[in-house]
Amino acid sequence: MKSRYGLFLVAIGISIMCLGPWIPVASATVSEHEPLDLAKRMAITSMKEWRVMGPAKDRFQYELGVFLRGIELVWKATGDKSYFDYIKFKVERHVMDNGTIAGNYNFTEFTLDNILTGRLLLTLYRQTGEMKYRTAAKTLREQLRQQPRTREGGFWHKLVYPYQMWLDGLYMAEPFYAEYGTLFHEPKEFNDIASQFIIMEKHSRDSKSGLLYHGYDESRAQNWSDPKTGRSPSFWGRAMGWYFMAIVDTLEYFPKHHPKRAHLLAITHRLAIVLKEVQDSKSGLWWQVLDKPYKKGNYLESSASAMFVYSYAKGVRKGYLPKMYLSVAQKGYVGIVSNFVVETADMGVNYTRIASVGGLGGTPYRNGTFEYYISEPIATNDPKGVGPFMMCSVEMARV
Repeated sequence: MKSRYGLFLVAIGISIMCLGPWIPVASATVSEHEPLDLAKRMAITSMKEWRVMGPAKDRFQYELGVFLRGIELVWKATGDKSYFDYIKFKVERHVMDNGTIAGNYNFTEFTLDNILTGRLLLTLYRQTGEMKYRTAAKTLREQLRQQPRTREGGFWHKLVYPYQMWLDGLYMAEPFYAEYGTLFHEPKEFNDIASQFIIMEKHSRDSKSGLLYHGYDESRAQNWSDPKTGRSPSFWGRAMGWYFMAIVDTLEYFPKHHPKRAHLLAITHRLAIVLKEVQDSKSGLWWQVLDKPYKKGNYLESSASAMFVYSYAKGVRKGYLPKMYLSVAQKGYVGIVSNFVVETADMGVNYTRIASVGGLGGTPYRNGTFEYYISEPIATNDPKGVGPFMMCSVEMARV
């Protein structure tokens, strides 16, 4: 017998298909599974794959962090200790007994990408009380204290990207910053945390569409930056996904009576409105470049779609967004399962159509144009898609 949620997914799927033709990638049976079951199956597949990934992926940086964040939510939803043990195993490969973060981590590089995995340090400290996790987390907190900033106080994305703020950086740093501030009693820092979101939105938001450009260069020195605004040229889906997830995760730790909480809630509402407008009406998904849905080469992209579904669902569940936005999440989730999820022979699932990377500047130079974003490889089971898929599946199960 199908679960009530499984029947609900089928009903929603039928209503979406009535909007126009679409071709599901996954089998019909997958779309009838409950979200938590899919999250567990994705965890099984990704945990196996991550064990054999090379050093380029298995580093103390954001890909590990977002992948393990998905595993963490599956653990909390199921109570199955094996997921927690896996998180502990993966993090302990990088944290020494004295709390030193080994391997690729370099404090003086001042890259926000390395902060994200700190959220798992806080989880492990809460659960075990072991001081090595607190010591390692303290190192990351000290990095934020010394992080180079724009004139307005916004964190540089990395030392090698001077005077630049990227939407990605908000997810890398702010949820950790907020959770650390709550756990270790740093209430004054929440002004700074809110300011990071406010500064980023101020400089990246397009007044006409409401969408956010991927990056902002205060110096206007980069070839990708507009000489008047400092903005990069395009609205990249996953960049807005990072930002949307960042704000709903940060609000979870933000003091309820803090005067700047209202600013964050207002940003959350603006994001919800504009992303609903660019949701694909046929599939319920979102495009790699959000404002050019039918331009040749553009495609429906799975990591951004999962990030948006997660953010809408959590936003509704936590009361940050009105309940009407649950339908946006439901429509998106049906599209995700029908288009991106493929069963494996061992009862796991693969998550497909993930943009493997997206950035600005660097070598070879990434100019932030539409042509650049559609040129990057498309991957299956990349952690930047797998983690958010587990996260959005757990959130859909909760709501």
